[in-house]
Amino acid sequence: MEIINLLTCISPVFDYTNIYRLSIITKSMLSMSGRITMLGVFRWIEKGGSYRTIQHF
Repeated sequence: MEIINLLTCISPVFDYTNIYRLSIITKSMLSMSGRITMLGVFRWIEKGGSYRTIQHF
């Protein structure tokens, strides 16, 4: 939850959708151990994210 609070500081720059995507990707990256790849991040993402979302972001 602290991550979302930190991401709200950049809310004037990004719209809600991009902040939401960034929070999902950030949470999954912090949950991972070892190498961080797009496929690994996709595997750790909970509801609301996909491999294509990571690729576009």
